[in-house]
Amino acid sequence: MYIKTIKLRNVKQTALLLAVIALAVTALVLVIGAVRAKASQTKVGSEKERQAFLSEMGWKVSQKPESTREITIPEKFNKVYKSYNELQKEQGFDLSDYKGKKATVYTYTVTNYKGYSGKDCIKANLIVCDGKLIGGDVCSVELGGFMQGLRR
Repeated sequence: MYIKTIKLRNVKQTALLLAVIALAVTALVLVIGAVRAKASQTKVGSEKERQAFLSEMGWKVSQKPESTREITIPEKFNKVYKSYNELQKEQGFDLSDYKGKKATVYTYTVTNYKGYSGKDCIKANLIVCDGKLIGGDVCSVELGGFMQGLRR
C-alpha cells in the first residue's frame, strides 16, 4: 500500500485546498443531478412527443410504433437488467428508480442508421412510465447486432 501525505504549512493554504475540493464535488453533484433531472422530465406520453424526441435525438423512424408492449420493471435485476441499466445510467436514466412499476415499451423502425439504410433491422425502443421517458435504446435485431444509447 502506498500513502501520500501533504503537509500544509499554514491555515490559509489548507482552507483554500478544502474549498477547492468542496467546490469541485458540489459542481459534479449538480451536473449529475441536472442530467438525471432532464432525462426524467422528458414527456413522451403522446405519439407526437415520442416522434419529436426521436427526431431531436437524430433519428428518422416509422410514423407509428412497430410494437407497443407493457412490461413490469423487475424488483430484482438479473445480470442482463444490470447491464442494460448501466447503459441507461450513461444516458441519465436509472431503471432502479422504477423497480416493480409498470411501463410501456414503444418500438420504432429506424430508417437513417448509417450503413443500414433501407433495412428494417434497426429499432429504437422508448421505455415510458406515466407519460415520462425512463429509458431506451437503439439496437440492431440482426444476429450479432448491437445496442447503444438513444442519442445518435
